[in-house]
Amino acid sequence: MIFGRSQRGKPPVEPVTLKILVAGGFGVGKTTLVGAVSEIRPLRTEELLTEAGRPVDDVSGVEGKHTTTVAMDFGRITLREDLVLYLFGTPGQERFWFMWDELSEGALGAVVLADTRRLEDCFAAIDYFERRAIPFVVGVNCFEGSARYPAETVRTALDLGEDVPLVMCDARDRESVKEVLIGVVQHAMGQASVHRAVTT
Repeated sequence: MIFGRSQRGKPPVEPVTLKILVAGGFGVGKTTLVGAVSEIRPLRTEELLTEAGRPVDDVSGVEGKHTTTVAMDFGRITLREDLVLYLFGTPGQERFWFMWDELSEGALGAVVLADTRRLEDCFAAIDYFERRAIPFVVGVNCFEGSARYPAETVRTALDLGEDVPLVMCDARDRESVKEVLIGVVQHAMGQASVHRAVTT
């Protein structure tokens, strides 16, 4: 268990810990996002792409990618003294999707990372979280050199409901990623409040 630092004369604070998933297609920046914001050295399960995997690993649009996550990425960020997020990056390739059920157990919410050059790659993650009623935010990772589109154009292309937050972000930038994660927490808390109101 992680304990916050105590101020002189005050007992240490035991923070609330929340689990957030980071999902999306192959090469969209999930490992980068977790690494950009984690206050600990991230746990990574990356392996080199091989010639044998070429028929199933579509690297068009991400030709410079040489590794892939085969189980998960893990990181941690303290948003406040009393609030810590555990981040779990999911594998992006279809043959590793069996890991998603295990990783999503107990998750408060998720970030679905999207790349406008390969927007269709995030459909599976959106469907997954919608089917399981796990609150999620779509973060459009703004890659250098890629075309920029208005948020509403991306929302329409993804067929997202108005209740799903969509934000532009840079998975390499700590402050940008923090804003996305705060958005996930706020959205999930809002969804929980609506659910409580409906069921009481």
